[in-house]
Amino acid sequence: MPQASSKGLLEEEERKRKEERKRYMAESCPPLPLPRSMHELQELCREIHHKIDVIDEERYNLEIKVNKTNKEIDDLKIKVQDLTGRFKKPVLRKVRMSADAMLKALLGSKHTVNLELRAHLKQVKKDAKEEDKELWDIGDWRKNIEDKSGMDGRKKMFEAEA
Repeated sequence: MPQASSKGLLEEEERKRKEERKRYMAESCPPLPLPRSMHELQELCREIHHKIDVIDEERYNLEIKVNKTNKEIDDLKIKVQDLTGRFKKPVLRKVRMSADAMLKALLGSKHTVNLELRAHLKQVKKDAKEEDKELWDIGDWRKNIEDKSGMDGRKKMFEAEA
């Protein structure tokens, strides 16, 4: 018995939907008057074009509003996420690993990396230090200028080069 009453309710809803559809179509889409002359046909086309323009404007305006509200919604979602706090950071385990083992794990088993820091250092020669001492032994710069001034100084420069 309950099936019969539910079946009747479904049929009643379907009938109401059909009636509502007919009523809406009658209100929104009146029957199209067929023109008898060329002038009436042109007037009908103008009216239809005008209605299309109005509907396109409404559609464009609604599209802009929807895009604007979607952007606002996205911005608000980001703000809510920022206000609720940062993302949960996972708890990291402490791992004891040498630097060589860590680089080997990062670079793969093909790469063998040796972290001998002394092997990469530049060797300093003691001869370089002696050259620096000679440069500092030149002395006072004023004395050198006085020696080179005048014709005697120039003569000494040429004699020193030869």
